[in-house]
Amino acid sequence: MADILDLLSDARVHVTLVGGFILAVCATVHILLTKREVASAVGWIGLVWLASFLGLAIYLVFGVNRVRRRARQVRGTAGDLEAGNRGHSLEVPDGLAALGRGVGRITGAPLVRASDVVVLHNGDEAYAPMLAAIEAARHSVGLSSYIFRNDVWGGQFIEALIAAHRRGVAVRVLIDGIGGGWLLSPTYHRLRRAGVPAARFMHSPLPWRMPFINLRCHKKILVVDGTHGFTGGLNIGDENVAATRPAHPVQDMHFRIEGQVVGQLARAFAADWQFATGEELTGEAWFPRIQEEDGVLARVIDSGPDEDIEKVEFAVLQAVACARQTVQIMTPYFLPDERLVTALALAAMRGVAVEVILPERGNHILVDWASRANVGPLLDAGVRLSQSPPPFHHAKLMVVDGVWCLIGSCNWDIRSFRLNFELCVEIYDEGLARVLGAVMTGARGAALTAEDIARLPLPIRLRDAAARLMLPYL
Repeated sequence: MADILDLLSDARVHVTLVGGFILAVCATVHILLTKREVASAVGWIGLVWLASFLGLAIYLVFGVNRVRRRARQVRGTAGDLEAGNRGHSLEVPDGLAALGRGVGRITGAPLVRASDVVVLHNGDEAYAPMLAAIEAARHSVGLSSYIFRNDVWGGQFIEALIAAHRRGVAVRVLIDGIGGGWLLSPTYHRLRRAGVPAARFMHSPLPWRMPFINLRCHKKILVVDGTHGFTGGLNIGDENVAATRPAHPVQDMHFRIEGQVVGQLARAFAADWQFATGEELTGEAWFPRIQEEDGVLARVIDSGPDEDIEKVEFAVLQAVACARQTVQIMTPYFLPDERLVTALALAAMRGVAVEVILPERGNHILVDWASRANVGPLLDAGVRLSQSPPPFHHAKLMVVDGVWCLIGSCNWDIRSFRLNFELCVEIYDEGLARVLGAVMTGARGAALTAEDIARLPLPIRLRDAAARLMLPYL
């Protein structure tokens, strides 16, 4: 009997070893065929071989991009949305023509007109016109937000959306499945109880059915009647209204946009809604014909892990490469990878005045630590790093050569550039560039220098360097 048990035990060991070997080989083949980045491929291959079944399970959950495949299936039925991105593109004036052509190739979308772009500071200036637009809606309201709180100001948005729905407006609300509250999501449930069509982006209450925890919808979009648009970095919550003196205030910027580019905002929202729910939004209520008017050149850059390329990151790289005089960047989180660091450093080396403005104290301490350990090559190349004093500034801005502006939801980190679903708008306008430049100048505080970092105690520098190793996940 003992001999039989020994044989069975040996057989189980052999089956486990052979099965593990076969699965590791299959995973390696998949990694080699699908992972473009060498470091990522090597890391995943090492994990599936060294950690055997556990490594394979982690790869199946976090390493396989099912989002891209799912998006391609959805897009197969979304002809109207794709068709809206084609058409005649307006020409960029000399000096930035190469940038316009490059971003056009990256996005596949035409440059169109924005007849009006209004800068809105914090919820103090943004929430009232957003609420007024919802209250005046006649046909449709599409709202997407990463964070949408059920607090005083969030409650006003909820009531406005419910009222619009009850008077017959087609209302659709998309809230991220993590940022909007994984377990409770009170805003979502309050809207659903009132009959408002609302959805949570890639959400499941069961952790083992949540393989996309890293892939969040970070966009902030409000489109009313297909003709009035709002976008930027602003979430919906009391902390964004400085006048109410919240315990943890957040400074931010949002933008009201009119003109043909609003059609691209509407198509971006409709594509996300279809991705999340399967419902296709069509017709004049969502996509009215917008007459071309005088205005500035603009284009939506819609990016996410469902795309073949990182559109926002590539557009930023193109802008830095085309810069001849200045590059101004303001971001709450600054953890770019080596290619972005190199692009900025090379721009500074060729004489471009490059400045990056970061918060003096962020709201994620690990990001603060990792950022300090990541900026050495920039400081050595002559990039100016400035720190904005509290309260925490959440705006994401970029201006190149005093003309090209990038606004939207995308932070300067790997999570935003490659993992999140993000939306930005490029705008060619000297007037807007001056306004954004003034905002960045006004937020400029003490400089962060190489000497400051070198003076830090060794344990602090080691801690920061260790935090930097988590760069892809912060």
